[in-house]
This record gives sequence, structure tokens and C-alpha cells, in this order.
Amino acid sequence: MTDQTSDVHVARAHRPPKAEFAVYFTIIFLAALPLAFIATLLSVLRNGDLNTKGPIARAWSQARIITPMIFSA
Repeated sequence: MTDQTSDVHVARAHRPPKAEFAVYFTIIFLAALPLAFIATLLSVLRNGDLNTKGPIARAWSQARIITPMIFSA
């Protein structure tokens, strides 16, 4: 005999509204930008190489990492 009570369908995760996500992304991006400029400057001074990731790319990637963490919590 099979147990029908254990076949519970789990609802998919709620997708955040795009406008709210964009607002949080923008705030985090702007907060990460000054630190990204410092990190890029230190990287260029340490390595003497301009082929490092730029400050906008660094801040963008940090915002792409952090913002979904806020919505998944």
C-alpha cells in the first residue's frame, strides 16, 4: 500500500518584483562603487598591470552576488 500523504508538492520560490529588485541592486551597486575603486587602485599599484577588472565591473559583480542573497533570505 502506498502512502499518499507524503506526496506533498512544494511551491516554487516566490520571485521578487522587478522594481524592488532594481532598487536594492542600485543601492548595493552605489555602496560597492567606492570600495571597488579602492580595490582596483590597490590592484593596479600592487601588480603594475592595467588588465585587472575595472571598478564598475567589480561593483556590478558584487551587487549581482549580494542582491539575490537578500531576496532569498
